[in-house]
Amino acid sequence: MKFVLGTKERMTQVFADDGRVAAGTVLRVAPHKVTQVKTADKDGYQGVQVVTGAQKEHRVAKPQRTQHGGAYQFAREITGGDMEAGATFDVSIFAPGDIISVTAISKGKGFQGVVKRHGFAGGRRSHGQKHSEREPGSIGGGGRAGGRVAKGMRMAGRMGGDTVTVKNLKVLQVNAAENLLLVSGAVPGRPGTLVEVRSI
Repeated sequence: MKFVLGTKERMTQVFADDGRVAAGTVLRVAPHKVTQVKTADKDGYQGVQVVTGAQKEHRVAKPQRTQHGGAYQFAREITGGDMEAGATFDVSIFAPGDIISVTAISKGKGFQGVVKRHGFAGGRRSHGQKHSEREPGSIGGGGRAGGRVAKGMRMAGRMGGDTVTVKNLKVLQVNAAENLLLVSGAVPGRPGTLVEVRSI
């Protein structure tokens, strides 16, 4: 399994040789370093810890600097990897046409109502309705819930800020010289969000 960490840069469009245009997202992927290897015999599972992204030394705690052998911005553990400690890799492990999944934290949208958060239709716009165009309607009563609000009731609340995985995206371009990866479609999060890219 191929895996990299990157940051979301921006969206763009790419023209294919036949003239068709495709939306894409540019990811910046700095070189990676393997700092620790987990084995089934010692740790009970197989995996590797990787670090990436240069960081100012005073912004990283001393235990992390000692463990990783330097100051790095991001550190993650990958289950199932089979690399050796001290190994390095970059965006060139991917090739155009690879099918990947991308995981990131979506944009936070604050407190939102049921129309935006859950796609409710709202009330009718005629026949005496007043200030009820975007209301949720009944949330309980004497029906199936027995005079209480049932668990899982879709209501207004904080929206966004969730870990979202988008599967079956395609690698469109790989620019190893500038540490850029161009993937098809949209990727969760704002520009600068940390994203995890895994091969499927």
